[in-house]
Order: sequence, then structure tokens, then C-alpha cells
Amino acid sequence: MNFRDNFPDEQYSSEIPPDEMCYKETVVKVGSITVPIFFSIVVLLSLLGNILVLVILGLYESLRSLTNIFILNLALSDLMFTFGLPFWACYYIWGWTLGDAACKAVNFVFSAGFYSSIVFLMLMTVQRYMAVVHPLSDWERGQGFAVIPIIAWVMSILAALPASLQNEVFSEADSQILHCMHNSTTIHLAVIYQQNVSFVGAFLVLSFCYIRILQTVFKSRASKRHRTVRLIFCIVVIFFVGWAPYNVVIFLRSLTYHQIEPFTECDVTDHLDYALYVCQLLAFSHCCLNPVLYAFIGVKFRNHLKMILQKIVRRQKYMDNNRGRITLVQSQGSMY
Repeated sequence: MNFRDNFPDEQYSSEIPPDEMCYKETVVKVGSITVPIFFSIVVLLSLLGNILVLVILGLYESLRSLTNIFILNLALSDLMFTFGLPFWACYYIWGWTLGDAACKAVNFVFSAGFYSSIVFLMLMTVQRYMAVVHPLSDWERGQGFAVIPIIAWVMSILAALPASLQNEVFSEADSQILHCMHNSTTIHLAVIYQQNVSFVGAFLVLSFCYIRILQTVFKSRASKRHRTVRLIFCIVVIFFVGWAPYNVVIFLRSLTYHQIEPFTECDVTDHLDYALYVCQLLAFSHCCLNPVLYAFIGVKFRNHLKMILQKIVRRQKYMDNNRGRITLVQSQGSMY
């Protein structure tokens, strides 16, 4: 998943034949203003939220629970994805200034964060499917499940690594601005279709699991047992609301490379470029939304958050009282 290839990054679209060049000055100007601002907000919220999730898991939750292990890895995945956003925000302002190695590294971290979030969402859903639909299987107690997160990360790395190695720094024609992008159209299209296939595959797996989960839950009256189901379901819904439009748009933009009408017309490419801005910003914001879901839907996370806030308030009051006493003693001593 190469970030820059998915955005219009030149003064004209090189996807259009030379006699039908579509100039993109306005599109580029809109992106150079809105994207860095939005990414800055997402980075701050994601760091705050996901680090708080890790703190709560470390202090109050047992990491022997498979669900908690998956939530921990999903938070790490979101942080990994977030790591790339400041680089892309700067990229939109000054171009790529960090060299070829950093171009490959940042794209790898960014892509691995994306693919790992898909894998861990699938694992969390399958885990809930087994716990709800097959509660007597005791599958979580198997010793082999301890290696599942390791396998998930290996799969994500393998999915992200090949295309990331094909990223290079190029200079724009008649300009000193440098770009970090795939070194061929074939690689770029392969990355798009790989991402589309990954998304569709995740959609099919998650749809099957949740249809079966909902069928089982509706037959059961023990609603308290299924609070975790509600949490994971909402996380998955947010994931699809964010990433489904994005995958549709990048697929439609790929048709431009194949010279398929009407996707070579300038008006159509302009509309797709603006749609891509909106859809990609929506999709990338998922890394800061998962902690919000933990706080507002997960009862245990909400209670732990209250405890942390109460401790902070008590500590602040204690420090304020101590300062007040010290000030009072000093003022009394100065009187004599």
C-alpha cells in the first residue's frame, strides 16, 4: 500500500494519454492543505488513545486472555500505522526529503500496520465466533494458540514487504520536489488489487462469523456474556465504514491505468481524486477510533479509565494541598 501513489501528486495526471493531459493544480493544492492538518489531529488522538489502551491492559487486565492479547496487538498495529502519518503529512508540504531507505521503511511500517489490523480484527472475530457459537470447544486453552499473534505478524510483514521494497524516490519533471512511490505501474496495480482482495476476504470471513454469532445471541438470554461481542462488532463496523469506500475508489482509479472509459476523462478523474481524499482520510482515522470504542462500549475499559482519572485527580489534589501547606509555612516563617 503506497501512500503517495493513491493521491494525485503532480500538476497533471500521467495516467491520461499525452494529448488529453488533465491538469491537477487545484486538486494538489486542496490536498496539501487538508491532509497535513487532518493527519496531525489523527496522530495526536491515536497516540493518546492507543497508549492509554496499552496502559490499561498492562495495569488492570490479564494477558492470559486471548481477547486481551488480540486487543493489545490491535493497539500496537494502530500505533504502527500511526507512525507513518507524520511522514506523509510532511511529505504533502515539502515533498520527500528523507532519502530512498526511509521511503521503503516508512511504506513498510505503514503497510504492515494496515495488514496487521485486518488480520487481528479477523482473529478477534473468529475467537468470539468460537466462544459464542461453540462454547464447549475450550479452544482457547490449547497451548498452540500462544503463537497465533506471532503468525499474524509474520503474515502481515510478508504481505507488506515485497511492494515496500519496490518503493523509490523520484524527482518530478521540471521540479526539485521529490516523490516516494512505486517504481512501476505494474507494482502499483498489484498493490491495489492485493489490498482489494485482502479487504474482500476479510469481509467474507467477518460476515460469516457475525451472522452465526447473531443467530446464536438471539437464541440466548444471557446478554451479559456477549458484551465483548458488541465491542468487537462495533470495531469491525467502524473498520468497514472506513475502508470499504476507500477500496472502491482505489479500484475505480485503477481502471484509469487500463484506459477504460469513462475513467480517462478529466472530469471523472477529478471527482475520483477528491473522493480519494475524503475516503482515505476517513479510512486512516480508524487508528484513533478503536480506543474510543473501548472506552464507550467496553464496560471494563470504561471502569479502568475512571479509576485512572480518579487517581490523577486525587494526586493533583494532594500536590495542590502540599503546595498550600508549604506556602502557608513559608509565609508564617517570614512574619517572624
